[in-house]
Amino acid sequence: MKMKFLLIVTLVLALAAPAMAEPIIIKFSHVVADDTPKGLAAKKFKQLAEERTKGAVKIEVYPNSQLYKDKEEMEALQLGAVQILAPSLAKFAPLGVKEFELFDLPYIFDSYEDLHKVTEGPVGKKLMAKLEPKGIRGLAYWDNGFKVMSANKEIRKPEQMKGLKVRIQSSKILDAQMRKLGAIPQVMAFSEVYQALQTGVVDGTENPPSNLYTQKMHEVQKFVATTNHGYLGYAVIVNKKFWDGLPADLRITLDGAMAEATKYANDIAKQKNDEDLASVKASGKSQILELTPPERAAWKAVLMPVHTEMEDRIGKALIQEVYECCAIKM
Repeated sequence: MKMKFLLIVTLVLALAAPAMAEPIIIKFSHVVADDTPKGLAAKKFKQLAEERTKGAVKIEVYPNSQLYKDKEEMEALQLGAVQILAPSLAKFAPLGVKEFELFDLPYIFDSYEDLHKVTEGPVGKKLMAKLEPKGIRGLAYWDNGFKVMSANKEIRKPEQMKGLKVRIQSSKILDAQMRKLGAIPQVMAFSEVYQALQTGVVDGTENPPSNLYTQKMHEVQKFVATTNHGYLGYAVIVNKKFWDGLPADLRITLDGAMAEATKYANDIAKQKNDEDLASVKASGKSQILELTPPERAAWKAVLMPVHTEMEDRIGKALIQEVYECCAIKM
C-alpha cells in the first residue's frame, strides 16, 4: 500500500513538473571546410553558445556547401531557411549594398592592423547598418586572410596573367582587377572551383592559402604567387526577424559568444594561412613563387588605378575615409 502511494505521488509530481523546453535550433551554413579559419570559428561559436545557454540553444553547423552554394545561401537566410551565415564580403553587392566591395579593392590594406581599424571602427559599423533594411543583422567581421594568385604557368610578374581565365567571386571590383591584369574573369561558385581547375575550364584562381589548401586546389595548380594583393573576409550575419524574436537575455549571451568566437577567428587567421601555405609547399604539387618587395610593388602599380575607377560604384568619400583611417597615400 505504501509502495502504491509513493508511485502515485511520484506520478503526480512528474505530471505537475514543467516540461523541459525544446532547444532553439540555429542553423549556421557556410561554404568552406571545417579546418579553415571560418570553419574553426563556426565550431568555436557553436561550443560557446551551447555551453553558455546551458543547452537552451543548439547550433547546427553545415560546412562545405552542404545546404547551399554561395549563390543560394543569402536568399535562404532572408527566407528563414537558415539563421546564420558568414558570406564573404563580396556577396553583399547583389543585395544592393555595393559599398561592401570596398574590401575587394586591391592593396587597400597593407596589414591586419590597418584592416581592423576599418572593420572594428566607424566604417565597419556603417556598412553593417546598411544590411538592416534587407532583413539582415550584422554580428561580426571574421578574417580569412590576404590572397595569393595561382595558375598552371609562372605568374611572378603581373603581365604574365594576360589571357588567363581566372575564377573570381561575383564582384565588379574583382572583375576590374582581373581585366587590369589582362586576365579573363570567370564568376563561379566556390564549390565548383576545384573541378573547373582540374578540367581546364579556368586556368587559375585567387584565394587565401587556407582555402587553396583545404579545397585541394594546389593539387591542380602548378604555381602559387604570394601577391597578397587583396583581402578575403566574412561578415557573420543573422536573419533579423529571427534574432529580434529571441529572448533578450539569450540574445545577450549569444552576442558574448560571438564576440569571443570573433577574437578566436581573427587570432588564428594569419597563423592558419601561414601553416597552409607551408603545407602547399611541402606537398610538392605547387611551386611557391615568393615575391620580392619590388616584384610585389610592380603588381601594386598595375592594380591601384582600380581604386579610382571604382569611386562612382563604392563612393569616393568612403574610399577616402579608409585612406585616412589607414594612412594610405595615393
